[in-house]
Amino acid sequence: MEERVNLMHMMKLSIKVLLQSALSLGRSLDADHAPLQQFFVVLEHCLKHGLRVKKSFIGQNKSFFGPLELVEKLCPEASDIATSVRNLPELKTAVGRGRAWLYLALMQKKLADYLKVLVDNKNLLSEFYEPEALMMEEEGTVIVGLLVGLNVLDANLCLKGEDLDSQVGVIDFSLYIKDVQDLDGGKEHERITDVLDQKNYVEELNRHLSCTVGDLQTKIDGLEKTNSKLQEELSAATDRICSLQEEQQQLREQNELIREKSEKSVEITKQDTKVELETYKQTRQGLDEMYNDVWKQLKQERKARLELEKELELQIGMKTEMEIAMKLLEKDTHEKQDTLVALRQQLEEVKAINLQMFHKVQNAESSLQQKNEVITSFEEKTNQVMSSMKQMEESASLEKELKSEKEQRQALQRELQHEKDTSSLLRAELQQVEGLKKELRELQDEKAELQKICDEQEQALQEMGLHLSQSKLKMEDIKEVNKALKGHTWLKDDEATHCKQCEKEFSISRRKHHCRNCGHIFCNACSSNELALPSYPRPVRVCDSCHTLLLQRCSSSTSS
Repeated sequence: MEERVNLMHMMKLSIKVLLQSALSLGRSLDADHAPLQQFFVVLEHCLKHGLRVKKSFIGQNKSFFGPLELVEKLCPEASDIATSVRNLPELKTAVGRGRAWLYLALMQKKLADYLKVLVDNKNLLSEFYEPEALMMEEEGTVIVGLLVGLNVLDANLCLKGEDLDSQVGVIDFSLYIKDVQDLDGGKEHERITDVLDQKNYVEELNRHLSCTVGDLQTKIDGLEKTNSKLQEELSAATDRICSLQEEQQQLREQNELIREKSEKSVEITKQDTKVELETYKQTRQGLDEMYNDVWKQLKQERKARLELEKELELQIGMKTEMEIAMKLLEKDTHEKQDTLVALRQQLEEVKAINLQMFHKVQNAESSLQQKNEVITSFEEKTNQVMSSMKQMEESASLEKELKSEKEQRQALQRELQHEKDTSSLLRAELQQVEGLKKELRELQDEKAELQKICDEQEQALQEMGLHLSQSKLKMEDIKEVNKALKGHTWLKDDEATHCKQCEKEFSISRRKHHCRNCGHIFCNACSSNELALPSYPRPVRVCDSCHTLLLQRCSSSTSS
């Protein structure tokens, strides 16, 4: 309690002297101003009073910067001060950071406000201070009230170049003794007692400092011992470094030999790669064209494959049902093929019948034309006979000739009757031919209908064949995806030390790459190809063997 009272009186004196000197010299103060320096020393003693000691593996740590860091959490305006203090590179101790924080708070004219926030939150200060500390008692609130008067001052303090870590915080009482002599006579005795109390406080402080000096001396002795041990270890380390440098020189020579060999091998491989590049470019053009066609088809099939991937789990369970459906489809196709063969045989029979009817019609038409010509010739003869008979009737004198002509007429009439009979027979045959023509037309209509039915059945069979081929391709894709999901195991990086194809050992320059189809690990030269797989939406890396196999499957599917 006496220490709290003494510190409070010292704070009153230091603030009074600081304000009087500021009014006499001007309100702007520098870091070299002695009353200002003493004010910070007294304030530091007030903040250190009753501070808890934190023990660590280095030693005891007693710093007032810990409570000041709480201001940043309680008052967000103080975050700029805390960040600027932490960013100063010349500050290496917590004491120096705390002094810099006080300097900046005074320059902002918010030192009283920030300390008032701390005093109001004593539950948080109890972590850093003892219950009888100055900041935990009423003297702390009194000191905060006294600090409000410092807001009239303008302090220009430069933190760069200031050695805040190693400053010794000792109170200079000479400044305040002069002030004591100028006091009134009534209060002089009280002031002297206060000064004596302060003297006792300073002696106690010096005693504490001597104890801390002894502790520091023991720490220095321990550090000297550790320093000697470290020097011995350093000498051993230097010897080790020399041996390592010799080994490094040997390794460099070996590395140069290996580099020369590798350069020769690289030149040989470059020549080989140039030849391979030329052949590759030639084959690449053809492959690019084929790849573009395949890529277009793959884009179309991707949508269907994405849906198939979603339904893959369901289709794995329905695999048996699909196989039964495939067998039924194959039976159905066999039956339809049999019906198609029977329909084709019927069509060929209809074609043969049509040809026979066509030949009969042609023969009948030719015979009909001949008979028509004969009828026309007979009609001409009858007309001539009729004209001759008219002449014979007119000529009465030629009776003999008339008799002969009558006999000829009778013969001609007989022949005419015979010709009429033949013409009636021909007409009957012509009617039969017309009936045959009608039957031929009906057969042609039936043939056209059968042809339509046959074309429709052929289209249906073609569509069924396309559907079957697509379903077979989908089943093959599903089987490939199942194989990719079940059969191919994804090797771990630790399991493979050599390339699967060229069997070269992996290193920093020869990296590991997984084939997304088979799951094995290859080098970059053996797995530089990319293809779109059913289980991936974009083209992914595959090995050379999988690349050729997938291209062959794709070309066979496009040709089919």
